[in-house]
Amino acid sequence: MTATEMPPHRFPVRVYFEDTDAGGMVYHANYLRWAERARTESLREAGLPHQWMIERHNALLVVRRIEVEYWRPARLDDALVVETIIRRVTPVQLVLEQGVLRDGGERLAKLVVGLVCVDRDRLVPVPIPEPWRGLFRSAVSVAAEARPSLGAAP
Repeated sequence: MTATEMPPHRFPVRVYFEDTDAGGMVYHANYLRWAERARTESLREAGLPHQWMIERHNALLVVRRIEVEYWRPARLDDALVVETIIRRVTPVQLVLEQGVLRDGGERLAKLVVGLVCVDRDRLVPVPIPEPWRGLFRSAVSVAAEARPSLGAAP
């Protein structure tokens, strides 16, 4: 598979009672938790867990900026999926787009996440180490830039 054919990473989620608010809908902050889990699992599935970056390079990816747009609520027992694509990579940062969809494709929310690589001890930006940088760059392509958003307003 070439980078231009690379599909979004898909992470399944089930809505449990603990995820809902007093109105019976998923509490807004849970979308952030699910997106974080999806990002972690995408690295693990690629064979480059975040823990290795910490252990081998004393570096970690931290959220610098996050933007969330909600369109429809998720509810108790819904089967969801978080789709993740990489939109941009610089030497120290990457921008991801994550869509939360109900099983069947109904778009519920879109997150645009800016991550920065920092030194674990000094908490200053450092270059994203290889092989992570190469993985991220291979996932970004002209096709990815042209790919429709994971969560255009329904």
